[in-house]
This record gives sequence, C-alpha cells and structure tokens, in this order.
Amino acid sequence: MTVSEDLFARARQLIPGGVNSPVRAFRSVGGTPFFVKAARGATLITADGLELIDFVCTWGPAIHGHNHPRLKAAIAAALETAPASARPIHSR
Repeated sequence: MTVSEDLFARARQLIPGGVNSPVRAFRSVGGTPFFVKAARGATLITADGLELIDFVCTWGPAIHGHNHPRLKAAIAAALETAPASARPIHSR
C-alpha cells in the first residue's frame, strides 16, 4: 500500500468520500488521489515522494507557482504587524 492509499483510507473514515471537494471525489472515476507533501513553483511532491508538474495550477490563479519566496516573505512581514480584527487596517 502506498502512503497516499493509506492516507486516503484514513481520510475516508473522517471525511465523506475521503476528500474535501466533490471535484476530487474518486468514487465515480476510480483510483486513489495522491496526497501532496510539499510544493514549490510548478512542482508538487507527493506523500509517496513523486515529483509532479502541477498542470492544474491548484484549480486557481497560482500564477507565481507554489511557495514563492518573495510572496512568503511578504506574507510573513504582514503577519508581524497585522492585528486579528474585523476593523479597517492601515498598512504601508
């Protein structure tokens, strides 16, 4: 059994269909979804250690790819000063 197969079996015990989206429900097409351990740029690394090109682009506009260093730095900097608030926030 692969790591993804094991994770999928465990997920099916907790989440209907074993995935958090009806789009990725494999019941109608068969097979087992792969689980992603990491991502960088256009590359996904599965829980089984396979490196795959993300041609789906996370089902959204991931134009900068996954885990972009400049975006991570900008997010980290914003988190240093951002309050948890529903009020309007002034930033640079």
